[in-house]
Amino acid sequence: METNHHPKLTSTEISNLWTTFQGGTMTICGVKYFLANVKDKSIRDLLQYSLDFTKKRLQTITQILNAENYPIPVGFTEQDVDTEAPRLFSDSMILFYMLNMGRLGLTGESLLFSLSARDDIAAFYSECVTQSKELVDRGRKLAIDKGIFIRPPYLPTPNQVDFVKKQSFLNGWLGDRRPLLGIEIANLVYNSERNALGEALITGFSQVVRSKDVRQYMLKGREISGKHFEIFSSVLHEEHLSATLNMTSEVTDSTVPPFSDKLMMFHIAGLVASGIGQYGAATSVSPRRDLGMMYTRLMAEIVKYSEDGANIMIDNGWMEQPPMAADRDELAKRKG
Repeated sequence: METNHHPKLTSTEISNLWTTFQGGTMTICGVKYFLANVKDKSIRDLLQYSLDFTKKRLQTITQILNAENYPIPVGFTEQDVDTEAPRLFSDSMILFYMLNMGRLGLTGESLLFSLSARDDIAAFYSECVTQSKELVDRGRKLAIDKGIFIRPPYLPTPNQVDFVKKQSFLNGWLGDRRPLLGIEIANLVYNSERNALGEALITGFSQVVRSKDVRQYMLKGREISGKHFEIFSSVLHEEHLSATLNMTSEVTDSTVPPFSDKLMMFHIAGLVASGIGQYGAATSVSPRRDLGMMYTRLMAEIVKYSEDGANIMIDNGWMEQPPMAADRDELAKRKG
């Protein structure tokens, strides 16, 4: 039975707040730049909504951390964004980007809410979920209104309920290969869309980064995301199903950096991490063996890419250390 009415933040809570703060400071930089370039008023309103609630989140986290005497992370500042840089992405891509970021936020914040122990932290993430839900809802409706929302394929309506009768249901490489399940299609479409957006984003970044090492890293990421997009699309095409469209045409020819190399590296690292999680989730609901092997192989590739990115960030002093447990062995050595 818990008797402390105001317990300390758990390792989970402090780590989640720290991560949310980092991501929030990056979001503010990105949205400020988009606001300086976007032309469509409805998309501008969506961006302003995101900016307003993100600023409020950072204020709340700062208050919580101050009350705990916990250092406020550095994150990203005005030094990491140039709002006067020329347009790098079209309005349509900005809208797709915000919709995708809202989806990622909604998924992640729901988990963070469920892992919170303290009432104030649970209330904070409950509000975050509501805000991300609103962002996704507004973004979805805007994309539909503008005729650029890509709906996943439809399925025929069965005449009756049926049950799986043969182990060939699991086949993928040999024997009878059944048609894709609806849930398998959903994940193939979603991962195709994520990689199309990722390829466009990293293409833009590769044009504007300053460091040669970071540029090579971005070019490698462009190659990987483009390849993954083609793989997911080809699986759908084999079943005569459609995937999303390539988005690199939504990137301008600007070579003026709107963001610091540090911010762009951090952003790609976050997208790669979420991609690893999404591939794992897709594997768990894809019974066909060839799909499981495909996701496992692609996941291994982006895990290696993620490690390469982490090394670049460490070498440049860009990786802020997350909350970490005490090194008991080191403490014991000091005592001696």
